[in-house]
Amino acid sequence: MAEKICLVTGVGPGTGKAIVERFADGGYTVAMLARDSDRLAAIAKDAKGTHGYVCDVSNEEALTATITRVQEELGPVSCLIHNAVGGAFGNFLEVEPEVLEQNFRINTLALYHMARQLAPAMIAAGEGVIIGTGNTSAYRGKDKFAAFAPTKAAQRILLESMARTLGPDGVHCGYVAIDAVIDVPWTRETFADQPDDFFAKPEDIAGEVYHVAHQPRSTWTFDTVIRPFGENW
Repeated sequence: MAEKICLVTGVGPGTGKAIVERFADGGYTVAMLARDSDRLAAIAKDAKGTHGYVCDVSNEEALTATITRVQEELGPVSCLIHNAVGGAFGNFLEVEPEVLEQNFRINTLALYHMARQLAPAMIAAGEGVIIGTGNTSAYRGKDKFAAFAPTKAAQRILLESMARTLGPDGVHCGYVAIDAVIDVPWTRETFADQPDDFFAKPEDIAGEVYHVAHQPRSTWTFDTVIRPFGENW
């Protein structure tokens, strides 16, 4: 693919924004998907080569239309970073099934729909990248994550299946799990007694996502787990 186009979902004020900025710095034209139009406009104003698209990724019709628009306006997407996340806190007796279903639509089905729409052009080009960002809920089901962990585990397993399908065609699929509290304003308030190095910096997370997206073909990784040096794991 001659021009590098990256599509990033879940562009919030932390990791999503940092990923957008890192790929823009790397010479990509970046399509940003989020529900907050003001946030997208603010990022697009400051980061050269970025374009905002208001979209709820849990809505299949809206997502399909948005991906089509991105490709018409910017060109074939060479790199997809699925960072959007739907979460909930509570055990299976406390959280309604509808919440689990909505989280599944955001975390897993959105990835499924986007990959089906974008992968054919990557296959034709013989190159491309699809990365999902996650956390340790993709590997274990803790008590209060009953409506969240199943959807992240499904997301990771879907991406692994996609990696086995697409890898031989030159398309690299990877999963970057963040075992950490990410450094954003609300976590700083919640963990006000913690030192700076307790938190994972969004720009450092973005740097690792960028690294995985640019690994040489002889040394691709699928599972990447990152955490602060002092994290108890």
